[in-house]
Amino acid sequence: MTIPGSLTATSLGLCSALLKPDPVTSMDKKQPGEPSQDPVLVLDIAAIRGPMLPEVGGKAANLGELASVGLPVPRGFCLTTAAYRQALSGVGLEPVFAALEEASASAMDQLSGLAARARSLVIEAGVPAEIAEAVRSAYQDLGANVPVAVRSSATAEDLPFASFAGQQDTFLNVVGVDAVLDAVSRCWASLWTDRAVAYRTTNVIDHATVALAVVVQEMVNSATAGVMFTANPVTGNRYETVIDASPGLGEAVVSGAVNPDHYVVNARRGAVLTRVLGDRQVEIRAMPGGGTERVERPLPADSAVEPCLSDRQVLELAKLGLAVQEHYRAPQDTEWAIDDDGKLWLTQARPITTLYPQTTRTPPAPGEHAFLNFSLAQGLTRPLTPMGLAGIRLIASSVAKTAAFDVPDPRSGPPAYYEAGQRIFFDFSAVLRSRVGRTIVPRVFDVMEARSAAIMRGLFDDPRFTVTIKTPIKLTRHVAPVAAKYRVPESLFRGLFRPAKAMRRVERLSTELRSTFSVPSEATPHQRLGHVQRILGEEVFATVPQVLPLPALGFAMLALVRRILGDQAPYSELQTVIRGLPNNVTTEMDLALWQVASEIREDPDAVASMVRHTAAELVEQYRDARLPPVAQAGLERFLRKYGHRAVAEIDLGMPRWSDDPTHILGVIANYLRLSDGAEAPDQQFTQAALDADEQVARFVARARAKSPLHAVIVRLALDRTRRFAGLRELPKYNLVLGLSAARKQLLLIGDELVAAQRIERPEDIFFLDLDDVEIALAGDDVHEVVAERRAAYLQELRRKHIPRVLLSDGTEPEATPGRNEGKQRPGTLSGSPASAGLVSAPARVIMDPVGAHLEPGEILVAPSTDPGWTPLFLTAGGLVMEMGGANSHGAVVAREYGIPAVVGVPDATSRIRTGQRITVDGAAGTVSIENSG
Repeated sequence: MTIPGSLTATSLGLCSALLKPDPVTSMDKKQPGEPSQDPVLVLDIAAIRGPMLPEVGGKAANLGELASVGLPVPRGFCLTTAAYRQALSGVGLEPVFAALEEASASAMDQLSGLAARARSLVIEAGVPAEIAEAVRSAYQDLGANVPVAVRSSATAEDLPFASFAGQQDTFLNVVGVDAVLDAVSRCWASLWTDRAVAYRTTNVIDHATVALAVVVQEMVNSATAGVMFTANPVTGNRYETVIDASPGLGEAVVSGAVNPDHYVVNARRGAVLTRVLGDRQVEIRAMPGGGTERVERPLPADSAVEPCLSDRQVLELAKLGLAVQEHYRAPQDTEWAIDDDGKLWLTQARPITTLYPQTTRTPPAPGEHAFLNFSLAQGLTRPLTPMGLAGIRLIASSVAKTAAFDVPDPRSGPPAYYEAGQRIFFDFSAVLRSRVGRTIVPRVFDVMEARSAAIMRGLFDDPRFTVTIKTPIKLTRHVAPVAAKYRVPESLFRGLFRPAKAMRRVERLSTELRSTFSVPSEATPHQRLGHVQRILGEEVFATVPQVLPLPALGFAMLALVRRILGDQAPYSELQTVIRGLPNNVTTEMDLALWQVASEIREDPDAVASMVRHTAAELVEQYRDARLPPVAQAGLERFLRKYGHRAVAEIDLGMPRWSDDPTHILGVIANYLRLSDGAEAPDQQFTQAALDADEQVARFVARARAKSPLHAVIVRLALDRTRRFAGLRELPKYNLVLGLSAARKQLLLIGDELVAAQRIERPEDIFFLDLDDVEIALAGDDVHEVVAERRAAYLQELRRKHIPRVLLSDGTEPEATPGRNEGKQRPGTLSGSPASAGLVSAPARVIMDPVGAHLEPGEILVAPSTDPGWTPLFLTAGGLVMEMGGANSHGAVVAREYGIPAVVGVPDATSRIRTGQRITVDGAAGTVSIENSG
């Protein structure tokens, strides 16, 4: 049975009420129809099913589920969570619950103290007589003094989103009822180990709702045991089964005490792909009379090492793993044992929670497919809300239809559009199989997201992606309609020879585009939904082909100058030309915010009032019009023009700054901390523009030394670069205006749905998609849909590892062994040069700019940036980003502000700590960490 990742323990509890088997208090089931008012204390494993997790915990629920379909699970019983609650109902755990609810995941000393208090209370309570009798009866039914494993089974354990592997205790080879009862008490106490309490706190699981069942199973007298993953947990490959094995009990492998034999199997083909023999120097064995012993084995000579599994056994294990996976319809982390008679046993199965989800739909064409993470290419690491994804699907469909692709259902997205982990992916298999695609697309990503470009090139040698499209005819069929509809050649010609007219046309187009976003105030909810579909599905894409050719021309002209002047136009000097660019809406926005702060600084009373309040308090004052007058007026002016922007602004579900100005007020507070002697960013920008003009003059002079014609060409080329390169930000700015207009209409529909009691609050509409909204407008209550979607979204927010590229078999190419060789020496991280310069300063790692505090001069270390981050750039001493390329948004803005920047640095936010002194070399593309060893 599959348990969807969005289901929580609470929702599983609802299922259990319907599927609960007959209760028993011993190994004998009660008779049909026999009434029972007593709590169920013991259940036979054979009577347990997956939805009973609240009664039996994750481990027992999985074991019972496996046994129910005939898979080989040792006999045993489960002491239920009702027994745990009954035993501990009056021991005084409530104050511990209350204290843990207030504790932070980072307060390790506090968590440890509370865990110790809880363990003490549990141990002191012991096992009450009624429960002890139920255990004694069930144990005797297994046989006289039969050796058993006594294993904890928590309700927050072996869940689809958090495995809790190893968080509670297991006791092996327990013999005799008194020893079993002692092990039960210690299992209960292990719910409150430091590691378990910390894990629950980190995963935001309420301690008061967690309970522990205890599984008692016959011991398998194992000759060999270990673990098996039915998907490769390192690379993500869903077709590879990974097995670790060692002689004796599996505890040696599970605990990491031994270097086991390692096997990788293609279970579907029945082929052992990899076999690496471990030294297996430690063996854990059952001792006569109870308990285990650790036996040290001498290191064998290489020639004497024999595998502890035959190929037949490896393939039988893999086949068994597939059976488990097919039952759950999800990859599983299993524990297994082979007894002295050669029989296979399953002793555990749990979801592999570390795998990145596969795409939500399967490609229609056979063969291997490669998916590019477009979210990361846009500098977005977080998931998108369901409505945010629905909006992107409409925009992508608009692009695809314009490019002459068949799009049967725009709400589902174009054929190449996919989603995984609530993030945007595109199938770029055709690019890999195209000679032209291989030439063009990686070069685009060199300046957008350099690590993605490197992964693309790494797939060129993969035989599954050999070139089959050798001419540009297919590409032309799709590019030509876009170029023709939006008169791209004409735009390029106009920009080259009539630049002033080209700029006037861009301004006119932007004004006309904004007018198409308006919606009549008297529109009905259904009409508003139609306007949302029109804005996103028809209007917003137009800004890209109408505007983007001009900045593309500007950067092309810069490349032409490099080609003409060669070594006389080094990269660092070319960067100077594109500093202080005009017509960049993002830098204009940042400088407008700086102007607000400058006006406030002229009023000492206003500064004093602003700096003594938190950003949240300032927001309340702003909404009540109680900010100091200069601040109130300045912020209102700023939000009138830029309030449609946001952090992660391509997601319709993200609040705009006009909805919640917390981030903006926090940035203003940062600006106000600058000392009076600090150089103002507006002055820096003006100086950067002067420096650029001087550099242009030097380039023209060098060209004149070649010939007057060279000088004319270089002057014209750099003029076009200065005029047009800053327009790079305008298409996205206009697109976000459209998203903001659509968001306003959706919130108005949300008001109607709240009034009709279909949802709880207007913002809930962003956890629906367009089809769901139509259903709600037709009369359906969608509270449960919203709750389930919100829970899944919040769970995805906690995901830390996001792949840049996924293959259709689940493999992450970046995680494949050998892909990350050749790294810099310890203490030096490599990325892509983005903005020249050298700076040494303390690092400030910021994962979310909202509410972030950045001291002037600190080096900002971030996963990625979009325009919502750039106000922080004005006071940053340097920039390090995990994502991006030389022409990504953050790199462009960093160059304009003249701060050294390196982008595309893998794992920068985890390898650099706040407060560490680092050196950013923006020309070399390196980040050095002092005292990193």
